[in-house]
Amino acid sequence: MSAVVTESTTTATTTAPAAAGGPREGAFGNATALSCRECGHQVALGPFYACPECFGPLEISYDFPAITREEIEAGPANIWRYKALLPVPSDIESSPNTEPGFTRLIEAKNLARELGVAKVWVKDDSTNPTNSFKDRVVACALSAARELGATVFACPSTGNLANAVAAAGARAGMKTVVFIPSNLEQPKQVNSAIFTENLVAVDGNYDDVNKLASEIAGEEEGWAFVNVNVRPYYAEGSKTLGYEIAEQLGWRLPDQVVIPVASGSQLTKVDKAFQELIKLGLVEDKPYRIFGAQAEGCGPVATAYKAGVDAIRPVKPDTIAKSLAIGNPADGIYVLDITRRTGGAVEQVTDDEIREGIVLLARTEGIFTETAGGTTLAVTKKLVETGQLDPTLETVVINTGHGLKTLDAVSGQVGAAATIAPSYKAFKATGI
Repeated sequence: MSAVVTESTTTATTTAPAAAGGPREGAFGNATALSCRECGHQVALGPFYACPECFGPLEISYDFPAITREEIEAGPANIWRYKALLPVPSDIESSPNTEPGFTRLIEAKNLARELGVAKVWVKDDSTNPTNSFKDRVVACALSAARELGATVFACPSTGNLANAVAAAGARAGMKTVVFIPSNLEQPKQVNSAIFTENLVAVDGNYDDVNKLASEIAGEEEGWAFVNVNVRPYYAEGSKTLGYEIAEQLGWRLPDQVVIPVASGSQLTKVDKAFQELIKLGLVEDKPYRIFGAQAEGCGPVATAYKAGVDAIRPVKPDTIAKSLAIGNPADGIYVLDITRRTGGAVEQVTDDEIREGIVLLARTEGIFTETAGGTTLAVTKKLVETGQLDPTLETVVINTGHGLKTLDAVSGQVGAAATIAPSYKAFKATGI
């Protein structure tokens, strides 16, 4: 699974499939080809991620069969209920994996009152196997890695992805290597190291780690980097968030959805999921608005959106929202396209606002979110206050991870209201 790496981090192409003779028939389900998102050129399904014609990013194309709501509902209570819509084989359930997905969608009435909006739902992906949405994308990447004959399962990561890859690799019995920035939050480092002995901390930010991963992918045979040389398959896992939201709403699309933006892939794939459901006749076609959420310390897409430009200018991340700290987001231009097309926006908030967002969700709905979710909540609040989000419409907010992963972000913000002697008199003196 070697790759030819050029000067651009997005212009590498893998030149040979890992498995002798290529993948088995049906290895990628109803997927038919890899199509360039820029020029439309197609290549055969395999370990490729950049167009050989224009070096644009490749994504999965399909020939979907007729599928009914009832067929989906009869499937397992995880992402494999949507296997007909994913690049995975029909026997995917028989392969050891973490079986992520079908997480709860909570009507957040207390939060809605606090924000002053009519109806809010929280899609809570913190209950996935390693407590983040990354379990979804990794499950699809693991399937591709297996089918392509990879011997090493790997990733560059800002934390949550490393956790998910390490756990999925352990479950699958594959050698797993994960690369992270050395200044990553300690809980996320521990959550990876518990699953693999091959945690590699790199002195640098995520973009440095990603560059190193691309170089390794170009030199080492049999390495499947989930977000590098099997990225097209990996990215499709995010579609399941969109599928689940629609199904859990009674097979209909929400009016508005707010999504955190790191690379931007999750937002683009939720939109892709909604469009696929419409084309398949599984939901009614209707307008919906998509909003992106970033931190001011790493908000290149929000900056471009506000400036009304199409080019994303890379930045050096400096924010507590480390899981969103990708200074050169691969899908940033597509986030701009989608938010503008749907009438949404991309907004950014300060680190203090992120902390407030974490506390807000916890104290209104009993959901402890990490800094990415705090960013999404804070942006939602700001969108309401600035009139960008319509308070009369139904809104879904995506919580991508659990707050136990980023305790340091709020450890100085919350604590004991009082320290007292063990007496009723002392308690009464607190005024609680």
